[in-house]
This record gives sequence, C-alpha cells and structure tokens, in this order.
Amino acid sequence: MSSNSNYYCSLLKICTETRNRSQAKKIHCHILRTIKDPETFLLNNLVNAYGKLGDLTYARNVFDKIPQPNLFSWNTILFTYSKSGNLSDMNDIFNRMPKRDGVSWNSLISGYASRALVTDAVKGYNSMLGDGAANLNRITFSTMLILSSSQGCIDLGRQIHGQIVKFGFGTYVFVGCPLMDMYSKAGFVYDAKQVFDETPERNLVMYNTMITGFLRCGMVEDSWSLFHSMREKDPISWTTMITGLTQNGLYKEAIDLFREMRTEGLVMDQFTFGSMLTACGGLMALKEGKQAHAFVIRTNHMDNVFVGSALVDMYCKCKRIAFAEAVFKRMTHKNVVSWTALLVGFGQNGYSEEAIRVFCDMQRNGINPDYYTLGSVISSCANLASLEEGSQFHGQALFSGLFSFTTVSNALVTLYSKCGSIEDANRLFNEMNFRDEVSWTALVSGYAQFGKADETIDLFQKMLAHGLKPDEVTFVGVLSACSRAGLVEKGYQYFESMVKEHGIMPVVDHYTCMIDLLSRAGRLEEARCFINKMPMPPDAIGWSTLLSSCRLHGNLEVGKWAAASLQELEPNNPAGYILLSSIYAAKGKWDYVSELRRGMRDKGVRKEPGCSWIKYKGKVHIFSADDQTSPFSDQIYAELDKLNHKMIEEGYVPDLSTVLHDVEESEKKKMLNYHSERLAIAFGLIFIPPGLPIRIVKNLRVCGDCHNATKYISKITQREILVRDAVRFHLFKDGTCSCGDFW
Repeated sequence: MSSNSNYYCSLLKICTETRNRSQAKKIHCHILRTIKDPETFLLNNLVNAYGKLGDLTYARNVFDKIPQPNLFSWNTILFTYSKSGNLSDMNDIFNRMPKRDGVSWNSLISGYASRALVTDAVKGYNSMLGDGAANLNRITFSTMLILSSSQGCIDLGRQIHGQIVKFGFGTYVFVGCPLMDMYSKAGFVYDAKQVFDETPERNLVMYNTMITGFLRCGMVEDSWSLFHSMREKDPISWTTMITGLTQNGLYKEAIDLFREMRTEGLVMDQFTFGSMLTACGGLMALKEGKQAHAFVIRTNHMDNVFVGSALVDMYCKCKRIAFAEAVFKRMTHKNVVSWTALLVGFGQNGYSEEAIRVFCDMQRNGINPDYYTLGSVISSCANLASLEEGSQFHGQALFSGLFSFTTVSNALVTLYSKCGSIEDANRLFNEMNFRDEVSWTALVSGYAQFGKADETIDLFQKMLAHGLKPDEVTFVGVLSACSRAGLVEKGYQYFESMVKEHGIMPVVDHYTCMIDLLSRAGRLEEARCFINKMPMPPDAIGWSTLLSSCRLHGNLEVGKWAAASLQELEPNNPAGYILLSSIYAAKGKWDYVSELRRGMRDKGVRKEPGCSWIKYKGKVHIFSADDQTSPFSDQIYAELDKLNHKMIEEGYVPDLSTVLHDVEESEKKKMLNYHSERLAIAFGLIFIPPGLPIRIVKNLRVCGDCHNATKYISKITQREILVRDAVRFHLFKDGTCSCGDFW
C-alpha cells in the first residue's frame, strides 16, 4: 500500500466522520487526476466512504470500476446496500459474490432484519448454517435476537438461544445483553435473570440491561438490590434506575435518586433530565421542577429538544401553563413531541381553544402531527363540543391514515358522543378494526349522557362478553344511565359488582351516581342513609345532586340537611342557597327565600349567570336571560312570542315553581319565556336551515320548564334540537326528549 493511498484514506475517513459529501467527491477527483491505477485498497475506502455518506450511486460506480474486487470490496458494497435498505441490489450483489465469509452473511441477515423481514432473515440464517458453522459469530446471534425481540418472536428467540449454547457463545457478553433484553421485553424476566447469572464475566452493560428488565416488569425491589450490589456504576446505571422508577410511578424515589446522582458529580444526559422532569410533573412538584430547570440551564441542555419538551410537559402538569409556553417559545429546535406537549398541556388545563390554536400553528410550521397529537386535538374539540372543527380533524385523520390508530378513533368516538351525534359515534365504533377498553367506555359514556339506559347496559354487557375489563369511568357511565332511567335495583347490582366481580373500589364519583340514583327516584331518606354509611363524605356535586332532587320532590327536611352540608363544605358555592331557595319558593315561603338571598349577599356569594350559546357560520352567539344585546333581538323575541302562542294551543302549561321571585303570575310567565336556552333556540330556528339539527350548549342545568317547553317546540317546528347542559345531552325530537322525564 502506497503512502499516497494511506493519505487519501485518512482524508476520506475525516469526510465520513464530518458527513462532508462534497469534500469526499473533491478527494475522489484528486485521486483520479493524480493516480493512474488506484489500488483496490483505496477504491474500497472510496466505496465505503460513499456508502456511509448515503451516496449509493457513486459507491456502486466506484465498485464497478475496481479491476479485481476482493472479498472486502464485495462486503463493502453489500454492507452499503444492506444498511440503506436497498434489498434488491443487496441480493444481486450477494448472489454474484464468488466467495462469502461471516461478514457477508451478517450483512445479508442484517438487511432483512432492518426491514423486519423475519422469514427472509431466518432463511438467510439457515443458509449461513448450511455454508458452515464457522461463519457464525456474536454479531449473527445479536442481530437475530434483536429481530426476535422487536417482532415479538419469542419462540424464534428461544431457538436462537439454544444454538447460542450449542455453538459455545453462551458466555459472550455481546450476545447475553440482547438475549436478556429479549426475554425481559417478552415478560420472561426470570429467563433473563438466568442468562445473567450464567454469564461468568458480567460488564456494566449486562448489569444495566438486567436492571432495565426488572424495572420493565415492575420488579422494583429486585432492581434496587442489583443496583446497590454493583461495585461500579456509570451514568447509564443511574439514569436507568431513575427512568425505571419514573415509569413505575415512583416519582419521589426517582427525584431522590436524581439528587444522589447529582451529589456524586456524575454527568447527566437528556434521558436523565427527561425522566427527572417527568417525575416532577407526576408529583406536581413545581419547586423541584424549577430546580431541575435551573440545573438544565447550567449544564447547557436547554437546546436539547428532548429536554425542552420534558420541561414543557412538566410545567403543564404542574398547572403552570404560562411557564410551559415561555419555555416552548425559547426552544431553538421543536419537533412533534414539543408541539404535542404544549397542545396536551393546554387541553388538560381546560384551555381547549388554545390547544386547537397550537395544533394549527404546528401545521403552519411544517410539522406533521402523529397519532397522539391528532387524538389530543380531537379530544379538545370534544371538550368544546365543537363538531365543526372536530369533523375537519376527522377528515385529516382519514386522509393521513392516522384513523387506524386506536388513540385517534377513540378520540373521534368521544367527540361525536360529546357533540350529541351518538349515531355517528356508534357507526365509527363499529368501523374500528380494533377496540380496547377506552373505545367501549367512550361509547358507554356517550349513551349514558343521552340517558339511553337500555343501550348503555346492553353495550356494557357486550363489553364484558368480549373479555374486556371495565374501569372506574365505565361504571360511572353505567350507574349514570341507571340513574337517569330510574333503574334503582339494577344500579345497586352494578355498584356491588364493582368490588365483588371486578375488584374496583368505588370512588366519590360512583357514590355520587348512587346518590343521584336514589334521590332522583324519590327515595330521599334512603339516599340520606346511604350517605351516612359512605366511607367518605360526598363532594359538592354529591350534595348538589341530593339537594336538586329535594327541590324536585319538595322534601324540605332532607333539603335543609343537604344545603347545610354543602355550605359547610364550600361556603362560597351558590348551589346550596339557590336550590334551597327553590324549595322554599315552591312552598310559598318567600320570607325564607329573602333570608337566604340576604345571606348570599352578606357573604359575597354570587350565582353564576346562566347563558346558552349556538354556533352559526363559524361564529358563537351567546345569550343570557332577557338578553337584548343581539343585533337579531327583534326577530328572536318575535319568534319566541309566536312559538309561545302555539305551545299554549298544544297544551303547554308553564311551571311557575321554577321562578324564585315573589312577583305576579304574568311576570313569572314572562321571565320563563326569555330564558337563555329559548333565545338560542329561537336564533337557531331563524338561521339554521331546515333539516339540520339545532345545537345548543348551556353552562348550567336546563330548568324543568325549559325542558318541557323545548319538547313542545320540537313538535311544533318538526326540528331536532340538541341541548348540552352542565349534566347531559338532551335530544328533543317530535315532542320527546332522549332522557325521557328524568331530566
């Protein structure tokens, strides 16, 4: 080998290390000008350089001009095609090779393995064995084990393990690590431990791999024991433990270990910081999160997109959305994970409109969403009951192919359920190729919100028949459906089956459903006894539920008890005062009503004003009671007056007991006529074309009189009216409501 060839090879090596393709081509030109007949060694290095720089055309041109290619020449071009995934040319070169060695076979097998072609890789491995066991080496077995692990082919992995032992590679650390990793990923952690124990000389990589296996299988104590038994640990050992503790929900332990690692003065990388910040977010430990943020800045990791995304996520989980947005804006590099972290943070903190804005900004910046991003923005549309935007994202899911991901299809089922299109939700559910527990629960909850008890219970039974395990949310839907249909005994049965059959301990939401079930059915004393036996007191929703039913059934005694309990729990919650006032007003006890109002005024308790809104041509029109601010007020009030005359002719009688004011009967009727939901409905009747449903959202619960009046309106106008209030959906059609009389 000449000194010139050696010099050029050194330059080509620098080009590959610096990824400088143009400089490599200049060196190639210089070689052609200065060397008449380049040595095979130099040409091999040129092929290798072009291959590593991703220029397959130049690599092949150089190879084809080698006068007498040797085995290294053939292996170099073969490896180039294998690495690039160009399997057709790889096979062509392999079949033309006059001679092959272990490197040749490993390149062939690796090419197939990189494209997850298990059958072809196994065929190549068997052919390699047929060519002679001497070709086998640690790379062969490592490649086959990694393929078996990534494709979940545990039986193939076991067969390879048998041949590892047979051919004497069982003591090789390089083989033992992927073997342990394969077994632990498949859940066979004791097989991984056996490989670990039977390897005489274990290095740090094996220890770290075994710790990862233990933590992956939830064996935290075993991982701690092995970690503490290590005579030396590298930063990867510490990071592995911190990451595993975080993934197992042991956030405090992860933070403590991070502190210890910092005390040891060890170098931390993006994965260390990422796991630490995840732990801080999981605990909502803002103080520790800020400390970690400061350390990230001091160690110059702020420009790392992985760490920046973890910081955004941490601040979002700690409910400091402004901090999260500030970090996001300062990030020099952003990827889909960064954008998704901010989008999800806005959504989970109740800023659904901002989440949709972030999604649109992301697309304007040329970042394509993944399935998790798209599922999250669809969930934000569901929270806003924004069918228009949600439908657009549905189209994007179909166009991009992301609809096939369960996360996206589940979000769409939830979207249509929450937007009142339960038929569309059911259709989507039936079109899904795979349904998990979330899919079933989304539809169960959707039917429950509509008060469709039979459909809810039927779907729940089908879910059980398919062998899927319901969770806490599923039972909230089932119990709610029983409550709204008045199925008290069946509700009791499901409540008891939670613990006895499914091992789910009831939480406050389930107890609230049971309070609603009993009190809605008029069994108020039974509801009081149930509350007294609860392991925890009801929350504000539970007390409000009981109090609301007391108003409905006129039970002053239980109502006073519920109101007092609610006022003690949340003194500034107006529900206790307002609902008790309703009971007094219905009984004509206006002095007590006045006293309660004075109490609210003296304590600074304010009632949330009721409002309803409807979307038309991309604009949201908001109405409050007796609202005169709309530019269409004259038309709206004229429409309501016309409807009111027709309703009375049809037999409508206003329920004046819902008016909490001691005024004349005519004034009470007038006050009822102009409730916010009726104004919104009138707007919809004027502007929403016939044949399309009128969709209304109300921030409070629809009052009994408006519920009854809307039935009449739907019958008179022959329009579908969908009202989503603070409790559930009401689909009014042909004079009936989807929730029946259990509004």
